[in-house]
Amino acid sequence: MVVASLETVESWCQRAGVSYPMLADSGHTVAEAYGVYNLFGDGLAAPAVFVVDMDGRIAWSYVGQHAGDRVAAQAILEHLP
Repeated sequence: MVVASLETVESWCQRAGVSYPMLADSGHTVAEAYGVYNLFGDGLAAPAVFVVDMDGRIAWSYVGQHAGDRVAAQAILEHLP
């Protein structure tokens, strides 16, 4: 999820070679619902990962403690069913 316009997200995905779906959350509705919007007073979504199970429940999550705090891919993979 990126708190940005659809055009910005599409451009970034194209430049980065991203082929999986991305959410352009320009109104930050989703970031607010997940409790990660503006945590650092910067008007952005904090870096976060949410693993959602087949029933739509959050099975695991990681919310960064600062703008550069990203969880390792291996840690995410360990929490997938």
